[in-house]
Amino acid sequence: MSSGVFRILTFVRTVGSVLVDAMTFLYLRLRSSSALAAENLFLRKQLAMYMERKQKGRRATDSARFSLAQLTRFFDWQSALTVVKPDTLIRWHRKGFRLFWKWKSRPSGRPRIPVDLRNLIGEMAMNNPTWGEERITNELLLKLGIQISPRTVRRYMPPQRQGRKAPAQRWMTFVRNQANAFIAADFFVVATATFRLMYVLVIMEIGTRRILHFNVTQHPTAEWTLQQFRECVAGDEGYRFVIHDRDSIYSRNLDSSLRTLRLRALKTPYRSPQAKAYAS
Repeated sequence: MSSGVFRILTFVRTVGSVLVDAMTFLYLRLRSSSALAAENLFLRKQLAMYMERKQKGRRATDSARFSLAQLTRFFDWQSALTVVKPDTLIRWHRKGFRLFWKWKSRPSGRPRIPVDLRNLIGEMAMNNPTWGEERITNELLLKLGIQISPRTVRRYMPPQRQGRKAPAQRWMTFVRNQANAFIAADFFVVATATFRLMYVLVIMEIGTRRILHFNVTQHPTAEWTLQQFRECVAGDEGYRFVIHDRDSIYSRNLDSSLRTLRLRALKTPYRSPQAKAYAS
């Protein structure tokens, strides 16, 4: 049996065990409280006898760890925990949290091209300074039979040489010269202990790196975002610009409403995190 098939079977078995535990939990909620209390005491007595014999139990499965970690939300579990230490149960919960974020952060889109092809693109660009991404794309297709888009080639080309004339003032130079007139805003996502996603808005002063305002919501909207700006900007602080990305929350109505606070919205370019490096 291959490793891929084994992982799939293990995952299916774990999910099945978790579903069985969930159905059992729903069934137990239909029983009377006295019956549950009696059964709880009955099981505790048997567990006490088991612990007195000092017999070592088998290793907990992933489904058992997940079920125990989720059941701790409904009662004071510290006094009822006997099979493992409290730190172990907390470690199980953290492991589940890491697996949750690993699943949320899984890569999407096209895979990266092989390393050898990336190095070849760099060598072709360095050895032929007059070639652009279109020429390199055609050379790869005609001579090696490798079909790749010019946009992908441009991504792996080395930076421009120093001999070319640079613009009079770059973006970062402009930001440093006018830092006191700039603020930046950005959203980031956090997950609670119950795996609910919360959106945090942070508004920062670029010149001093001081956090002007922050707030948390589960359902961010343009109206809610505009209210956060109103709570931290009165209009007489000297701020002239607010930098934000192209998220749909920053609608046209929000940007036009910011003018009442004497702020002009500056949207960062596409796929340019360095244009908003302080608040990202």
